[in-house]
Parts: sequence; structure tokens; C-alpha cells
Amino acid sequence: MAEITASLMWLMNFMLGTILPFLFVLTIVVFVHEMGHYLVGRWCGIGVRAFSIGFGPELFGFNDRRGTRWKLSAIPLGGYVKFAGDMSVTSRPDAADDNLSEEERKVAFHTQPVWKRAATVFAGPLFNFLLTIAVFTVMFAMFGKFVSEPMVAEVRPDSPAAEAGIQPGDRFFAVEGTRVETFSDVQRLVSGRAGDPLRITLVREGEEVEVTATPEIVEQKDALGNTVKIGVIGVVNNEELGQFRRVEFGPLEALKEGVAETGFIMLRTGQFMKRLVTGREDRCQLGGPVKIADMAGKAATLGFEWLIQLVALLSVGIGILNLLPIPPLDGGHLMFYGLEAVMRRPVSEQVMEQFYRVGMLVVLAFMGFVFWNDLFGC
Repeated sequence: MAEITASLMWLMNFMLGTILPFLFVLTIVVFVHEMGHYLVGRWCGIGVRAFSIGFGPELFGFNDRRGTRWKLSAIPLGGYVKFAGDMSVTSRPDAADDNLSEEERKVAFHTQPVWKRAATVFAGPLFNFLLTIAVFTVMFAMFGKFVSEPMVAEVRPDSPAAEAGIQPGDRFFAVEGTRVETFSDVQRLVSGRAGDPLRITLVREGEEVEVTATPEIVEQKDALGNTVKIGVIGVVNNEELGQFRRVEFGPLEALKEGVAETGFIMLRTGQFMKRLVTGREDRCQLGGPVKIADMAGKAATLGFEWLIQLVALLSVGIGILNLLPIPPLDGGHLMFYGLEAVMRRPVSEQVMEQFYRVGMLVVLAFMGFVFWNDLFGC
């Protein structure tokens, strides 16, 4: 009896502490993504038949006055918007569907001009980016930002910084030509460039000095307890030189910081993906639903603001992933719409079908890869 009670308690804690935060995070990200498709599609005059959070059998739903079925489905790992006249992923604008009336053809997705179809598809990732900007804007407005001067208080012996000739008392001015204003700016520019020689400009005794340092990889624990590998050059700041302080922002300043933070995350994600493809990043840094669920549970224990930050990070990641030019992702659709706009005619259904088959295999292989990483790989 005691064992059964303990198992039930563990299951309850797992559901409340991990599954519910995971569903909260994923549902917000998916809802915003699909709402982007829905709102822009409606703005373009396209009819919407269904809006679903999740896949598979419907758990519950309702019809609105426009005839759209809003529903929650059994498998909560995504969602979709079904537009009027959706025939297949390779539907062409001149495709005929005898099941549609003349009125229905006017609002069918595949009969719309290419710009309307492209705008509707691009809106999903765009809304993901806007969600991230909104989250960070609110966070900066509420909590401000802790900063410190980009000063070198200590140089670790035999580190890349020591080999490059960086000295205590130096002030960072730029990294690879990018101006830095805080010590965290330096860390962010260096952390994703392990193994890359970096041109670093310093201010020493009033004069600019340029050195080259190659960050080395070190393992660290992030705020959620995950082991991450980042690049470092081996310099330390301190309170005396860094003058640690909290900066507060007004609404417009917070928005500017939110946009900048989102832009940095997008740049860092693109940089990571490029290095991963060339074998320069650890594949264990990639995770799927299991890892996201674990992170959501850990974030929930730290507080609601941590959970919302995870929403922002996941949202921008989903947005970038969907823009990859791989069918059946949004980027794959946009690739074909771009070709259609250039050629002034749709790509043949046969060619599109072959690309979609290959793209689907790539997507399934990637999903299998991250699941393997989650369960067995790392």
C-alpha cells in the first residue's frame, strides 16, 4: 500500500511539476503561431474552416459565427489552421475542386494571389518573434536590467586572454568590430564563437589596443541546471571595476531592449545551427519535447517569470525553425511561393510533391534525432 501511495504521489508531482508547465509553455507558443496564420489569413479574405491546438481526435470545441471550428485535440505537440479549400500541401492556385461552390472558391486558400498566401504563411513565425519581443519588453519594463562596465579585473593564467596579451585594467571596446557597452555584451559575443579567432579591441591607458583571442570551450550550468558548453577567453570582472547596477527602462526603452534581445537570440540561434551543421557544436545541446518538458518543470520551480522567459526562448526557436526552406515547414511553402512569383507561374505539382516527400523525411529524421538525444543520446 505504501508503494502504491508513493507511486501516486510521484505521478501527481510529475503531472503538476513537469507536464502542466510544459503544456502551458507549448500551448502559448503554438497558439500564437497559429493565431498569426489565422489573423493574417482572415485579413487577406481567406476563409478558415478550423483552428486546432494539438493534433488527432478532438477533445472539445465549438463553432464561431463565421463557421470556424475552434478545438483542442488529443496530441498537444503542435497545432494547425485549416483554411477554406485546403486540398493538399501542394495545391496550386489553378487547381479545381468540384466540392467547392463559386462563393467558396473566392475565399479558398489555393485560389488567392501568391502574396496573400505568402503573407498568411509568414505570419506564423512573425507572431512567434512578436511574442518574444512582447515578453522581453514587459520583463525589462518590470525588472530592468543588471549591467556592469566591460572591465578586466583578472586574467586567468594560460587562458586565451592571457595568450592574447589582455591585461587587468583593460576595458573592452569592441569584439569583431561590434561595439560593447557592458561586460555581458562581451560574454554574449564570445560565448557562441568557441574555436574562432576573434579580433578584440581594448582601451588601455587611454589608447586603443587590438588583440586576437580564440575562445575555448568550457562546461557550465545554466540557471535551470542544464549543462551547456560555451566559449570563454578567461577574463573576470569584479564589483569595484564593473560598477554593477540595475538600469530601469521606460516603455519605449523597454521595447527597444526587447527588440534587441530578440534579435540577439535569433542571431545566436542561427549561428548555433550553422556551426551544428558543420560539426562545430555539440549535438547534445539540441533537445526535443522531453528536454523542453524538463526545462519547463525547472523553470516553474524558480517562478512564473522564468516560465514566461522559457516561452519567449521557445517561441523564437519555433519561429526560426519554421522559416527553414524545408517542406512542409512554413519556409518550404515560402520557397515555392518565391519561385512562383519569379517565374510568374506555380511550380509543377510533380516537382512540389517530390520536394515535400524529401522534406517530410528530413523533418521526421530531425524529430527522431532530438527524441534520441532526449532519451538516450546525451
